[in-house]
Amino acid sequence: MVSHFKPAERLKTIKASGIRRFFALAQKTPGIINLTVGEPDFAPPAHVLEAYSRAAKEGKTHYTPTNGIPELREALSQKVYRNYNLHYDPDTEILITVGGTEAIFLALFSLVNPGDEVLIPNPGFVCYEPGVLLAGGVPVSVPLFEENGFKPSVENVTSLITKKSRVIILNYPNNPTGAVLSRDEAAALAKIAVEHDLIVISDEVYEKILYDEVKHYCFATFRGMRERTLIVNSFSKTYAMTGLRVGYVYGPKALVAPLWLTHQYTVACVNTPAQYAALAALNGPQDSIVNMVREFDRRRRLVHGRLNEIEGFTCKLPKGAFYVFPNIKDFGMSSEEVADFLVKESRVATVPGSAFGSHGEGYLRISYAASYEQLEEALARIEKAVEKNR
Repeated sequence: MVSHFKPAERLKTIKASGIRRFFALAQKTPGIINLTVGEPDFAPPAHVLEAYSRAAKEGKTHYTPTNGIPELREALSQKVYRNYNLHYDPDTEILITVGGTEAIFLALFSLVNPGDEVLIPNPGFVCYEPGVLLAGGVPVSVPLFEENGFKPSVENVTSLITKKSRVIILNYPNNPTGAVLSRDEAAALAKIAVEHDLIVISDEVYEKILYDEVKHYCFATFRGMRERTLIVNSFSKTYAMTGLRVGYVYGPKALVAPLWLTHQYTVACVNTPAQYAALAALNGPQDSIVNMVREFDRRRRLVHGRLNEIEGFTCKLPKGAFYVFPNIKDFGMSSEEVADFLVKESRVATVPGSAFGSHGEGYLRISYAASYEQLEEALARIEKAVEKNR
């Protein structure tokens, strides 16, 4: 090894993912029930897997256009018009990416200058802050409080905006809290973005995973928002295609073009057979989504109800995604200590809320993307461990 080697200075402020730490711990702990990862425990629909296999067998294993195969971009253009009455040019305003994560990094690297301030949710998805820092920006935490349903208040957001503010990241339905915005709440944030000339990165990867007849409102549909919004989405959650790594971005040409430029020097193009699988997912039957959400709803109610029966936990019923975010402050321990305790004493792996930001302290993220039977067993184990150590 080179004796004088040091990592790049830009990595000094980047911490390892708290999700990955507990995921790795779960992998090497015999008999553990892993409730850490945000990944549907369903297989992709059969016609999607068949399309992947068929594309490979037909020799569709070479480079595609940098922005993705034309058929997929056209299908996505039709999807967004069908769902939200929005028009995006498939040739210049849609970009196929390596999952939603690459899309977020592309947006930050391509639009944020050194010193620019980026408003991010706290607690929020773990890639937001590192992405801002690696891009040379300054992350500004927008606190999300339980008493406000883990939704940003207009007053808090407005008070954090300065002359250096350039971008705000929004994520609804939300990871890790499961919160969903009403039309009025989304409209109020859109108005702030317009008034302060902010670019919005709207992470909408959980758009189809909703409960109790709650609706999702795409941020680009609000007045003055299409021209300043990048909609980030993915096939990972909706079609259980996490490993195929196909995401996409909608946005005006002026915002998408810089992402396209960065993308071509980062990955050249997305996995070719996976793009054909994504095309099949869009064009094929959609009943798998309905069935998956119905089962997630059953699990959601189980986990919410049982956690509230266990001393030390209080849990709000989430309206979207597939996580609960219970309050664990009554334990008198840090969220990391509680997560460690659950691994050691109950052999159940969760994620400490602190992994999602300072305002996540005092909470755990528990994924219910596991079988109903596993969840029943996990909750029984947790209850037993808590009662034993009370």
